[in-house]
Amino acid sequence: MDIIGTLLIGLIAGVIAKFLMPGKDPGGCIITILLGIGGAFVATYLGKLLGFYETGEAAGFIGAIIGAMIILWVYRILTKKKE
Repeated sequence: MDIIGTLLIGLIAGVIAKFLMPGKDPGGCIITILLGIGGAFVATYLGKLLGFYETGEAAGFIGAIIGAMIILWVYRILTKKKE
């Protein structure tokens, strides 16, 4: 259930991160949602590493959004076309 919960939170976090960070992204909405799911996992495991969450706890909704925004920002930097 922990992974399914993280997936659902990440899905919603990806949509909200895209809303908070508008702009043209290579890959479109699907990639942004997948990045949101990745952000939720990053926030969960980073939070456990830093001691914010106990074993079995997932990242909170705000943490997942922040994780999704960080991954989206890194993705934009890595996929930016050189002009």
